[in-house]
Amino acid sequence: MRKAVLALSIGAILGLAGCGENDNKQIQQAEKTAQPTAEQSAQMQSAEQVYLLLVDNYFKDLLQLEPIYATFVGVNDYNDQFGDGLSDAYLKQRHDLNTRYLKEVKKIDRSQLSNELKLSYDMFNYDRNVALADETFPNHFMPMNQFYSTVISMVQLGSGESAQPFNTVEDYRNWEKRLQGFIEWLKLAQVRMDEGVQSKVVLPRVLVERIIPQLSAQLVDNISDSLFYTPITLMPESFSDADKQALTQEYTALIGEQLLPELTSLRDYFQNTYLKSSRATDGWWGLPNGKVWYQHLANSHTTTTMPVDEIHKIGLDEVARILSEMDKVRVQVGFEGDLSDFFASLSSEPQYFFTDRQGLIDGYMVLKDKINLELPKYFNVMPKADYVVKPVESFREQSAAGASYDAPAVDGSRPGVFYINTYNLKAQPKWGMTTLSLHEAAPGHHFQIAIKQELSGVPEFQRFGNYTAFEEGWALYAEYLGIEMGLFNDPYQYFGKLSDEMLRAMRLVVDTGLHAKGWTREQAIQYMKDNSPMAESDIIAEVERYMAIPGQALSYKVGQLKILSLRAQAEKELGEQFDLKAYHDQILTSGSLPMEVMELKVNDWIAAQK
Repeated sequence: MRKAVLALSIGAILGLAGCGENDNKQIQQAEKTAQPTAEQSAQMQSAEQVYLLLVDNYFKDLLQLEPIYATFVGVNDYNDQFGDGLSDAYLKQRHDLNTRYLKEVKKIDRSQLSNELKLSYDMFNYDRNVALADETFPNHFMPMNQFYSTVISMVQLGSGESAQPFNTVEDYRNWEKRLQGFIEWLKLAQVRMDEGVQSKVVLPRVLVERIIPQLSAQLVDNISDSLFYTPITLMPESFSDADKQALTQEYTALIGEQLLPELTSLRDYFQNTYLKSSRATDGWWGLPNGKVWYQHLANSHTTTTMPVDEIHKIGLDEVARILSEMDKVRVQVGFEGDLSDFFASLSSEPQYFFTDRQGLIDGYMVLKDKINLELPKYFNVMPKADYVVKPVESFREQSAAGASYDAPAVDGSRPGVFYINTYNLKAQPKWGMTTLSLHEAAPGHHFQIAIKQELSGVPEFQRFGNYTAFEEGWALYAEYLGIEMGLFNDPYQYFGKLSDEMLRAMRLVVDTGLHAKGWTREQAIQYMKDNSPMAESDIIAEVERYMAIPGQALSYKVGQLKILSLRAQAEKELGEQFDLKAYHDQILTSGSLPMEVMELKVNDWIAAQK
């Protein structure tokens, strides 16, 4: 693993580039005056070396503890290991890892670090503290849900189109061993859920009902029809006949004699045992210490300390503002009827929808080319990796989100993937395409995540870490940029932008309503029906997603509002000196950042420009 050495930030270079001769003399004089002594320089160099070595060692230890994560970040040393994430031994190892490194990093004098490493130091401290706080809640009693499932993740890894490599015989044997670890996890998950039943920490009933068919879909009569058999169908021609025969026999036995029986056991457990013990409440407030737990989740996802009530109020205000903007569009297009009639029209009339799945995918490919033409006007830094548009796989399309993004391979061997859910074409209106593409692909998730992975000169934990508020906030900000790019001149496409923004505003209301204010699933669904033109199938999937992963949905709006407010601050303070491309450099070139650390970085940049 390479050593991380930090370079000058792009923003600092751009700031100096605009100086006049007198300014340069003043800067040179200031630099001369501020030159550290040899002893100070040695202390700073020593502190930076100690810090970089510390976080490098942390990342190595983390990858050993989380082998599947290692595969996703392009480190293939542990491709034969599953890790368990649930055992007492694992939980102790994770606790010891965070405790030990938090103790060690506090020994380093932050003031002796460069500005960039001070931000990195703050991130590292923040991560360890949040992780330790998270350990105080019994997350391991609910090891899967209908939205995030280890079963689905393993199917995707085994498809040959994800991070797990299938290029050599050793790769195939590695996957066999990893599958054996997964089989043990399936057993342990039932033990943990039994403990959850005893502690009254269980999933809502409706979510359990969603999981059962997902598991049933994996229980095929013919082993060759199993999605876990896919690697055998993809064996390279270069493999010898003997290897092909051996691998086929091994995979057939492993899937048929071990994996499918354990998946059947898990499905039966959910259906016959866990379902009866699932809870009637829909929100986290119905769990022991649930409101405190939810406040922690809201803060960790948004990387803020905002009270839940404040987030709820912001959501109500944003919903009202966006409704007003939507009504302006209704008037602009000359629609006769009120806003609810307009919603109904946009959600049902045939001209707003594709009639076949491939037409929808092709439409996004055309849109990709259109957006790509505008991007150089707004960005100095763009990802080297490309992305492709694909439909969501059939086995998970019924409960998957309308769209999602998967990162490209770290080594550049696989592009990013912009997934479109083609299950219900009435949930994919043409007027929503521009904003969805901006969010999930370029310049949204694809830019932020691919650029982060391609960074050089930052610690590895920083390249591969993520904060939902930053990543989703950026993606929602990317939708806003579409206005400036001229991509929303069509009022219907602009309405699509408002509709997606409305979804993120409603999330502030609904997520907090469900988990802190005692809302029911039905109340949440009705609120979203009343305030948006979304398809009912999408609304139901959204609400059930919030039930499964509380707090995550708050991140989008909170993050976007912070990025917009920092940009407004920079524009105000810098005036004609403000450079939008340079501002985007500041946001994108240090990896994913907690909100407070991002604010510190932008404030430092503003001061440097002055």
